[in-house]
Amino acid sequence: MKSINCKGRLVSLETPKVMGILNVTPDSFFDGGKYKDEVSMLTQVEKMLTDGATFIDIGAYSSRPNAPHVSETEEKQRLLPIVTTVLKHFPETIISIDTFRSAVAKEAIEAGAALINDISAGNLDAHMMETVGMLRVPYIMMHMQGTPKTMQNNPSYENIVKELLHYFSGKIAEAKSHKINDIIIDPGFGFGKTVAHNYEILKQLEVFQLLDFPVLAGVSRKSMIYKVLENSPQEALNGTSVLHTIALQNGASILRVHDVKEAMECVRLVGMLGC
Repeated sequence: MKSINCKGRLVSLETPKVMGILNVTPDSFFDGGKYKDEVSMLTQVEKMLTDGATFIDIGAYSSRPNAPHVSETEEKQRLLPIVTTVLKHFPETIISIDTFRSAVAKEAIEAGAALINDISAGNLDAHMMETVGMLRVPYIMMHMQGTPKTMQNNPSYENIVKELLHYFSGKIAEAKSHKINDIIIDPGFGFGKTVAHNYEILKQLEVFQLLDFPVLAGVSRKSMIYKVLENSPQEALNGTSVLHTIALQNGASILRVHDVKEAMECVRLVGMLGC
């Protein structure tokens, strides 16, 4: 299934698309606190759209390891005004909402967002899939071992790719039972995985095509890059582009990124290879 319905607009994923990240949290690992006011947020959204982003993914709850708890009320207070403001200034924007809470998802879609991006695939809110089904919006379901607080406490697998395929097979069946039609698979790089696990997933990313749904790769500036290169998230752009290239060659349909221009260059150049 290589297209998704976003608020009545059919978005083809035959050519890979780029999803630009807008974190409105004070503590995200790369850009936490960078967009503290409306002007800086709108400037960043405009830049990402101009650089070629198809989607803007807005998150108000940091999912980095050991991130502090954010109440549902605070998450809504951070998130909903930004959705409204972005759509007021850029009404054609396709907004994805990065949340694992069904109530937040519902209000954000009602405010004009078009997709839900759930790091827990419904595991942290029993009502999420039911809600997404009722809203009739695309659903990005990610794999995470444990919770954001516990996920990096010695993650272990016997065969990580096989276990993820089994996990997603069950989640897809659950989503379909709630009449969710547009499903996107996110293997969850860095979420309950060691560096070695992440590279094993990337190496075998093409295997996830067996699930017959688009695959999203979220590797941008993550520790799987800067730990290997012994630098920092701020210095990890070149490494990010390398891994984006590999992800595209291995079948990724969406890249979720901090740096849209560079990711679009990867899409264009890999496209010249016919990948």
